[in-house]
Amino acid sequence: MSKRIGRGLSELLASIEDARVMPTYVQVAEVIDGEKIYYLDIANVKPNPDQPRKYFGPKEQKELEDSIRTHGIIQPLICVKKGDSFQIVAGERRYRAGVAVGLATVPAIVKELTGQKIREISLIENLQREDLNPIEEAEALKELSDMYSLTQEDLAGRIGKARSSVANTLRLLALQDEVKDLVRRGRLSSGHARTLVPIEDISAQVDFAYKACDNQMSVRELEQKVKFYLNPHLLPKKLDPVAREKLSLELKTFADNLKRVFSTKVKIVGNETKGRISIDYFSKEDLQRIYDIVEKMKK
Repeated sequence: MSKRIGRGLSELLASIEDARVMPTYVQVAEVIDGEKIYYLDIANVKPNPDQPRKYFGPKEQKELEDSIRTHGIIQPLICVKKGDSFQIVAGERRYRAGVAVGLATVPAIVKELTGQKIREISLIENLQREDLNPIEEAEALKELSDMYSLTQEDLAGRIGKARSSVANTLRLLALQDEVKDLVRRGRLSSGHARTLVPIEDISAQVDFAYKACDNQMSVRELEQKVKFYLNPHLLPKKLDPVAREKLSLELKTFADNLKRVFSTKVKIVGNETKGRISIDYFSKEDLQRIYDIVEKMKK
């Protein structure tokens, strides 16, 4: 078995004693890097009611089940002894997948942990493995920060991420609950969600979220809409009907002049500030003719 645990979590576990008293029916399966790995009866393993991960995506869970059905559980769970049973500290997704595929036992590291250490390890394991959705991650970071009065810099070092990443994730906690739920369920990306944080009006924030969710618009498109919502003075000024008609006439005249110059179809789309001019050609010779006209105009 290959034991793959994040460096920060591995160092944390190394400083914590193994469970001292184990039931006689539980035997050490193997020892890796000094760490005892047990095979626990899956019926005696119980989920942690305070697990930071609350939403388990069905697609991702199915993929994990398929992997475990083929390869087994490669990374052991981390558990604490609770009477004659064992409570999961880290690895609930693997446990759920193991139950789903009918495993009789699961590999586990069993430690002596205080309630605070249980919570800390559970948070760090999920954060390092990126098993949480963005909102759960933000809530886990906030809890870990409050637990030890950590700065964002300290928090970033503790979980091995950039401070800017930690700061951006924590910003999501300012969102309305309805918007957070869209993120939890994967209907709204963290990039879209961060764009909505500056919107203080509750109904406007929720409205933008529903218009953008389920990939209805890109992050860039949402950024533009939010920018103009927050800064209406930046919106391009609309021409009054008389000015629009005059501009349309001027652009049509300009297009007609270009048609006469190049003797081909010319189209202008846009307004007085920006747009596009397209000149059609229908053969290699036609393109050469237009090129020669432009060269002559340059002289």
